[in-house]
Amino acid sequence: MDQMREDAAAVALARDGDTEAFRSLVERHSRLVFRVAYRMTGNESDAEDVVQETFLKAYRQLGRFESRANFGTWVYRIAVNCAIDYMRAKPKRESIEDGDVLERMAGDGGRPGADDLVLAGEIGRRVHAALDLLSDMERAAFVMRHYQGFSIDEIGRALGLKTNATKHSIFRAVRKMRTALEPFVEA
Repeated sequence: MDQMREDAAAVALARDGDTEAFRSLVERHSRLVFRVAYRMTGNESDAEDVVQETFLKAYRQLGRFESRANFGTWVYRIAVNCAIDYMRAKPKRESIEDGDVLERMAGDGGRPGADDLVLAGEIGRRVHAALDLLSDMERAAFVMRHYQGFSIDEIGRALGLKTNATKHSIFRAVRKMRTALEPFVEA
């Protein structure tokens, strides 16, 4: 059975009160939700709060979920909206976490050297500062396209945008990111 059918079956059971079915949905989608939340908030603790709020909202709104839709796309849209709401409600973060969170998410691999970690930390700080210059919608579209690899159509569905508006949001975000990061790239 493919994931979309498994999700639809789990949603149907969860609507009938099966908490284990909903738990399976959380387990299947929480990693992706965490990744987008982390990319949007820039902070592990904030991302965990967004993940929790995302699945609480998803649970409360299961009755609205249309079984012909993709649960992953639906919950992703909730996550993006929760992250945007969270960032609006919280003052700008003063610091950025090092790459240790994303490194743990990537799994075991070759260990970078000290110089690599310093450079990665500096790049991460500059990229995050550039992301902070984007509007919430531009940031969401940029993260979904360039960090998660979503298609224009998937981004549009998740953000409730038409194709041209989606492309325009991504274009504006890329242009702002290039402008913000240009001094660093030239250095």
